[in-house]
Amino acid sequence: MPGKHQHFQEPEVGCCGKYFLFGFNIIFWVLGALFLAIGLWAWSEKGVLSNISALTDLGGLDPVWLFVVVGGIMSVLGFAGCIGALRENTFLLKFFSVFLGLIFSLELATGILAFVFKDWIRDQLNLFINNNVKAYRDDIDLQNLIDFAQEYWSCCGARGPNDWNLNIYFNCTDLNPSRERCGVPFSCCVRDPAEDVLNTQCGYDVRLKLELEQQGFIHTKGCVGQFEKWLQDNLIVVAGVFVGIALLQIFGICLAQNLISDIKAVKANW
Repeated sequence: MPGKHQHFQEPEVGCCGKYFLFGFNIIFWVLGALFLAIGLWAWSEKGVLSNISALTDLGGLDPVWLFVVVGGIMSVLGFAGCIGALRENTFLLKFFSVFLGLIFSLELATGILAFVFKDWIRDQLNLFINNNVKAYRDDIDLQNLIDFAQEYWSCCGARGPNDWNLNIYFNCTDLNPSRERCGVPFSCCVRDPAEDVLNTQCGYDVRLKLELEQQGFIHTKGCVGQFEKWLQDNLIVVAGVFVGIALLQIFGICLAQNLISDIKAVKANW
Protein backbone atom coordinates (compact mmCIF):
# COMPACT_ATOMS: atom_id res chain seq x y z
CA MET A 1 0.00 0.00 0.00
CA PRO A 2 1.22 3.57 -0.70
CA GLY A 3 2.87 5.31 2.19
CA LYS A 4 3.83 2.12 3.95
CA HIS A 5 7.31 0.63 3.98
CA GLN A 6 7.84 -3.10 3.72
CA HIS A 7 10.53 -4.53 5.99
CA PHE A 8 12.34 -7.67 4.91
CA GLN A 9 13.97 -9.76 7.62
CA GLU A 10 17.60 -10.29 6.73
CA PRO A 11 19.03 -13.78 7.20
CA GLU A 12 21.03 -14.24 10.37
CA VAL A 13 23.12 -16.93 12.00
CA GLY A 14 21.04 -18.98 14.42
CA CYS A 15 22.41 -18.50 17.94
CA CYS A 16 20.95 -21.75 19.28
CA GLY A 17 22.70 -23.97 16.73
CA LYS A 18 25.91 -21.96 16.96
CA TYR A 19 26.31 -22.13 20.72
CA PHE A 20 25.01 -25.67 20.96
CA LEU A 21 27.70 -26.78 18.50
CA PHE A 22 30.26 -24.78 20.48
CA GLY A 23 29.23 -26.36 23.81
CA PHE A 24 29.01 -29.83 22.23
CA ASN A 25 32.56 -29.58 20.92
CA ILE A 26 34.22 -27.93 23.89
CA ILE A 27 33.42 -31.06 25.93
CA PHE A 28 35.15 -33.21 23.29
CA TRP A 29 38.04 -30.77 23.09
CA VAL A 30 38.65 -30.93 26.86
CA LEU A 31 38.23 -34.74 27.00
CA GLY A 32 40.54 -35.16 24.00
CA ALA A 33 43.18 -32.94 25.58
CA LEU A 34 42.88 -34.95 28.81
CA PHE A 35 43.31 -38.29 26.98
CA LEU A 36 46.27 -36.91 25.06
CA ALA A 37 47.88 -35.59 28.25
CA ILE A 38 47.42 -38.97 29.98
CA GLY A 39 48.99 -40.76 27.00
CA LEU A 40 51.99 -38.42 26.83
CA TRP A 41 52.44 -38.61 30.62
CA ALA A 42 52.40 -42.44 30.46
CA TRP A 43 55.01 -42.37 27.68
CA SER A 44 57.21 -39.97 29.64
CA GLU A 45 57.01 -42.26 32.69
CA LYS A 46 58.17 -45.19 30.53
CA GLY A 47 60.93 -43.10 28.93
CA VAL A 48 59.40 -43.33 25.46
CA LEU A 49 59.55 -39.57 24.82
CA SER A 50 63.33 -39.59 25.37
CA ASN A 51 63.73 -42.76 23.28
CA ILE A 52 61.23 -42.79 20.40
CA SER A 53 62.64 -46.06 19.04
CA ALA A 54 61.04 -47.81 22.04
CA LEU A 55 57.70 -47.49 20.21
CA THR A 56 58.87 -49.83 17.46
CA ASP A 57 60.84 -52.16 19.75
CA LEU A 58 57.69 -53.43 21.49
CA GLY A 59 56.39 -56.55 19.74
CA GLY A 60 52.78 -56.08 20.86
CA LEU A 61 50.33 -53.22 21.26
CA ASP A 62 51.19 -50.39 23.63
CA PRO A 63 47.76 -49.43 25.12
CA VAL A 64 49.00 -45.85 25.50
CA TRP A 65 48.61 -45.55 21.71
CA LEU A 66 44.83 -45.69 22.22
CA PHE A 67 44.92 -42.65 24.52
CA VAL A 68 47.22 -40.71 22.18
CA VAL A 69 45.32 -41.47 18.95
CA VAL A 70 41.80 -41.06 20.40
CA GLY A 71 42.87 -37.97 22.36
CA GLY A 72 44.53 -36.45 19.27
CA ILE A 73 41.48 -37.01 17.03
CA MET A 74 39.06 -35.69 19.67
CA SER A 75 41.26 -32.61 20.27
CA VAL A 76 41.49 -31.76 16.56
CA LEU A 77 37.74 -32.26 16.00
CA GLY A 78 36.84 -30.37 19.18
CA PHE A 79 39.11 -27.46 18.26
CA ALA A 80 37.74 -27.20 14.71
CA GLY A 81 34.12 -27.42 15.92
CA CYS A 82 34.58 -24.94 18.80
CA ILE A 83 36.52 -22.24 16.98
CA GLY A 84 34.57 -22.75 13.75
CA ALA A 85 31.24 -22.23 15.55
CA LEU A 86 32.40 -19.37 17.78
CA ARG A 87 34.20 -17.42 15.04
CA GLU A 88 31.74 -18.48 12.30
CA ASN A 89 34.67 -19.83 10.30
CA THR A 90 33.34 -21.87 7.38
CA PHE A 91 36.74 -23.46 6.64
CA LEU A 92 36.98 -24.98 10.14
CA LEU A 93 33.31 -25.99 10.08
CA LYS A 94 33.78 -27.73 6.72
CA PHE A 95 36.92 -29.44 8.05
CA PHE A 96 34.92 -30.58 11.10
CA SER A 97 32.08 -31.94 8.91
CA VAL A 98 34.34 -33.73 6.43
CA PHE A 99 36.59 -35.22 9.14
CA LEU A 100 33.59 -36.42 11.17
CA GLY A 101 31.95 -37.78 8.02
CA LEU A 102 35.14 -39.65 7.14
CA ILE A 103 35.28 -41.22 10.61
CA PHE A 104 31.60 -42.21 10.33
CA SER A 105 32.23 -43.78 6.88
CA LEU A 106 35.23 -45.74 8.19
CA GLU A 107 33.20 -47.02 11.15
CA LEU A 108 30.35 -48.08 8.83
CA ALA A 109 32.73 -49.77 6.38
CA THR A 110 34.53 -51.55 9.24
CA GLY A 111 31.23 -52.84 10.64
CA ILE A 112 30.10 -54.16 7.25
CA LEU A 113 33.46 -55.80 6.48
CA ALA A 114 33.60 -57.36 9.96
CA PHE A 115 30.17 -58.90 9.37
CA VAL A 116 31.01 -60.15 5.86
CA PHE A 117 34.51 -61.44 6.62
CA LYS A 118 33.90 -62.89 10.10
CA ASP A 119 36.32 -65.80 9.68
CA TRP A 120 39.12 -63.53 8.49
CA ILE A 121 38.50 -61.14 11.41
CA ARG A 122 38.62 -64.10 13.82
CA ASP A 123 41.98 -65.21 12.38
CA GLN A 124 43.37 -61.68 12.62
CA LEU A 125 42.16 -61.42 16.21
CA ASN A 126 43.91 -64.71 17.04
CA LEU A 127 47.09 -63.42 15.44
CA PHE A 128 46.81 -60.07 17.24
CA ILE A 129 46.33 -61.68 20.67
CA ASN A 130 49.19 -64.13 20.13
CA ASN A 131 51.54 -61.30 19.13
CA ASN A 132 50.66 -59.57 22.38
CA VAL A 133 51.10 -62.82 24.34
CA LYS A 134 54.69 -62.91 23.05
CA ALA A 135 55.28 -59.37 24.36
CA TYR A 136 53.48 -59.91 27.69
CA ARG A 137 56.50 -59.09 29.87
CA ASP A 138 57.85 -56.33 27.61
CA ASP A 139 55.45 -53.58 28.67
CA ILE A 140 53.61 -53.13 31.98
CA ASP A 141 50.57 -51.48 30.35
CA LEU A 142 50.22 -54.31 27.86
CA GLN A 143 50.60 -56.82 30.69
CA ASN A 144 47.81 -55.12 32.67
CA LEU A 145 45.56 -55.05 29.59
CA ILE A 146 46.01 -58.78 28.93
CA ASP A 147 45.44 -59.61 32.60
CA PHE A 148 42.26 -57.51 32.63
CA ALA A 149 40.92 -59.22 29.47
CA GLN A 150 41.68 -62.73 30.73
CA GLU A 151 40.08 -62.04 34.10
CA TYR A 152 37.02 -60.26 32.66
CA TRP A 153 36.25 -62.90 30.04
CA SER A 154 37.44 -65.88 32.13
CA CYS A 155 39.80 -67.03 29.40
CA CYS A 156 43.43 -67.87 28.77
CA GLY A 157 45.36 -67.17 25.57
CA ALA A 158 43.79 -66.65 22.14
CA ARG A 159 42.57 -70.23 21.65
CA GLY A 160 43.61 -71.74 24.98
CA PRO A 161 46.36 -71.95 27.65
CA ASN A 162 48.87 -73.54 25.27
CA ASP A 163 49.14 -70.23 23.41
CA TRP A 164 51.43 -69.17 26.27
CA ASN A 165 54.08 -71.43 24.72
CA LEU A 166 54.69 -68.44 22.44
CA ASN A 167 56.06 -66.44 25.37
CA ILE A 168 59.72 -67.01 26.27
CA TYR A 169 58.98 -67.02 30.00
CA PHE A 170 56.05 -69.47 29.90
CA ASN A 171 57.01 -71.92 27.13
CA CYS A 172 57.63 -75.57 28.00
CA THR A 173 60.96 -76.06 26.23
CA ASP A 174 63.74 -77.76 28.21
CA LEU A 175 66.00 -74.76 27.59
CA ASN A 176 63.65 -72.39 29.39
CA PRO A 177 65.21 -71.56 32.81
CA SER A 178 62.25 -69.44 33.96
CA ARG A 179 60.32 -70.39 37.09
CA GLU A 180 57.18 -69.66 35.05
CA ARG A 181 58.03 -72.46 32.60
CA CYS A 182 54.93 -74.47 31.58
CA GLY A 183 52.77 -72.03 33.48
CA VAL A 184 50.31 -69.22 32.71
CA PRO A 185 49.80 -65.72 34.16
CA PHE A 186 47.76 -65.44 37.35
CA SER A 187 44.92 -63.84 35.36
CA CYS A 188 44.20 -67.28 33.83
CA CYS A 189 43.55 -68.81 37.25
CA VAL A 190 40.13 -69.73 38.60
CA ARG A 191 39.76 -67.39 41.57
CA ASP A 192 38.68 -68.68 44.95
CA PRO A 193 36.01 -66.24 46.28
CA ALA A 194 37.18 -66.92 49.84
CA GLU A 195 40.75 -65.93 48.98
CA ASP A 196 41.57 -62.44 50.27
CA VAL A 197 45.13 -62.21 48.98
CA LEU A 198 45.79 -62.59 45.25
CA ASN A 199 48.04 -65.58 44.55
CA THR A 200 50.22 -64.45 41.64
CA GLN A 201 51.93 -67.87 41.49
CA CYS A 202 48.74 -69.88 40.99
CA GLY A 203 49.58 -70.57 37.35
CA TYR A 204 53.04 -72.07 37.95
CA ASP A 205 53.56 -75.53 36.35
CA VAL A 206 49.83 -75.84 35.67
CA ARG A 207 50.30 -76.91 32.03
CA LEU A 208 52.30 -79.94 33.17
CA LYS A 209 48.97 -81.37 34.37
CA LEU A 210 46.46 -83.20 32.18
CA GLU A 211 43.87 -80.99 30.47
CA LEU A 212 41.02 -82.23 32.67
CA GLU A 213 43.08 -81.47 35.78
CA GLN A 214 43.89 -77.98 34.47
CA GLN A 215 40.21 -77.05 34.46
CA GLY A 216 40.18 -77.05 38.25
CA PHE A 217 42.98 -74.47 38.39
CA ILE A 218 42.78 -72.26 35.29
CA HIS A 219 40.34 -71.15 32.61
CA THR A 220 40.89 -73.35 29.57
CA LYS A 221 38.74 -71.48 27.04
CA GLY A 222 40.38 -69.09 24.58
CA CYS A 223 39.75 -65.35 24.72
CA VAL A 224 38.60 -65.13 21.08
CA GLY A 225 35.73 -67.55 21.69
CA GLN A 226 34.83 -65.91 25.01
CA PHE A 227 34.85 -62.48 23.38
CA GLU A 228 32.50 -63.71 20.63
CA LYS A 229 30.19 -65.19 23.27
CA TRP A 230 30.24 -61.89 25.21
CA LEU A 231 29.32 -59.99 22.03
CA GLN A 232 26.36 -62.32 21.39
CA ASP A 233 25.16 -62.04 25.00
CA ASN A 234 25.43 -58.23 24.96
CA LEU A 235 24.48 -57.62 21.33
CA ILE A 236 21.68 -55.14 22.12
CA VAL A 237 23.89 -53.06 24.42
CA VAL A 238 26.84 -53.07 21.98
CA ALA A 239 24.55 -52.21 19.04
CA GLY A 240 22.93 -49.45 21.11
CA VAL A 241 26.32 -47.90 21.90
CA PHE A 242 27.37 -47.93 18.24
CA VAL A 243 24.03 -46.52 17.07
CA GLY A 244 24.27 -43.80 19.74
CA ILE A 245 27.77 -42.82 18.59
CA ALA A 246 26.63 -42.80 14.95
CA LEU A 247 23.64 -40.57 15.76
CA LEU A 248 25.89 -38.13 17.65
CA GLN A 249 28.21 -37.96 14.64
CA ILE A 250 25.32 -37.40 12.19
CA PHE A 251 23.86 -34.77 14.54
CA GLY A 252 27.22 -32.95 14.70
CA ILE A 253 27.56 -33.00 10.90
CA CYS A 254 23.99 -31.64 10.46
CA LEU A 255 24.59 -28.84 12.99
CA ALA A 256 27.83 -27.82 11.28
CA GLN A 257 26.25 -27.87 7.80
CA ASN A 258 23.27 -25.85 9.02
CA LEU A 259 25.61 -23.27 10.54
CA ILE A 260 27.64 -23.09 7.31
CA SER A 261 24.42 -22.43 5.34
CA ASP A 262 23.42 -19.63 7.75
CA ILE A 263 26.86 -18.02 7.51
CA LYS A 264 26.82 -18.15 3.69
CA ALA A 265 23.31 -16.67 3.60
CA VAL A 266 24.40 -13.76 5.83
CA LYS A 267 27.55 -13.13 3.76
CA ALA A 268 25.50 -13.15 0.53
CA ASN A 269 23.63 -10.06 1.82
CA TRP A 270 26.75 -8.02 2.59
